[in-house]
Amino acid sequence: MLPQLSAELFLSDGGLETTLVFLQGIDLPEFASFPLLDDEAGRDTLRRYFEPYLDLADLHGRGIILDTPTWRANADWGAVLGYDAGRLADLNRRAVEFVAEVAASRPDVEVVINGVVGPRGDGYVVTAAMTADEAAAYHAPQAEAFADAGAHMMSAVTMNYVAEAIGVVRAGTAVGVPTVVSFTVETDGLLPTGQSLGEAINEVDAATDGAAAYFMINCAHPTHFEHVLDECEPWLERVKAIRANSSTMSHAELDAAEELDRGDVDELAEHYLALNALLPDLRVVGGCCGTDLEHITRIAEAFSE
Repeated sequence: MLPQLSAELFLSDGGLETTLVFLQGIDLPEFASFPLLDDEAGRDTLRRYFEPYLDLADLHGRGIILDTPTWRANADWGAVLGYDAGRLADLNRRAVEFVAEVAASRPDVEVVINGVVGPRGDGYVVTAAMTADEAAAYHAPQAEAFADAGAHMMSAVTMNYVAEAIGVVRAGTAVGVPTVVSFTVETDGLLPTGQSLGEAINEVDAATDGAAAYFMINCAHPTHFEHVLDECEPWLERVKAIRANSSTMSHAELDAAEELDRGDVDELAEHYLALNALLPDLRVVGGCCGTDLEHITRIAEAFSE
């Protein structure tokens, strides 16, 4: 069952790329994990990453959102890494099949296979800005690949302006894949464009007739956005997932950081409980940059307690 249709809390993983780069010493050119799918050693690395999260979900009796490692697997980033359109389409399909294979190894755990779409440009800065129609056409190949391979849903992660988010929702809707929009915000709780989170969510819903499955916030520490959730506004009901950073640093500071800031594990879990009190329909909790299995374990324990 998809999280927006369930009364239960789902888990997700932590920060895949930061875990691989900083904790496991794996080189990810352009911060892209999708090339790992091209050989057995890379697939084994991804299996070893995901399997403990399945164990954690099983331990706590939770469902889990299992992401494809495709945040960078779009045309622009693919071209930088030497992937043409045909290779990318094949890889996005194989990414869904790989995650389904990992999920099948744990039949007792409820797994939602989630195709991940990232921004065309930089996740922290608005670059290569598109109209909504241009974004729909740009992200259509990934949406089509996910649909062909049987993904349960699709998530547009680290969206930083509204038009691209609208386009992704339209691309997902066109192929019948429930689509989640996840915005990132700066330390002031505003999108990098300066728009408020509530305005952005309302604008996406207005432009797509509420077609987004739900909204998420990712790649920001809870202290950056907690204050904007204390407004008792109807749009808060549309925010059903949080994947926060462990660090309180700004995006600019994180971009310049040469070492990983894992933050305070226990404090992050406490922030998640506070967010649960602010969000009337929170259904998914996980992590983003700097978070790893320890962070998600403590968050899961906090909710079980």
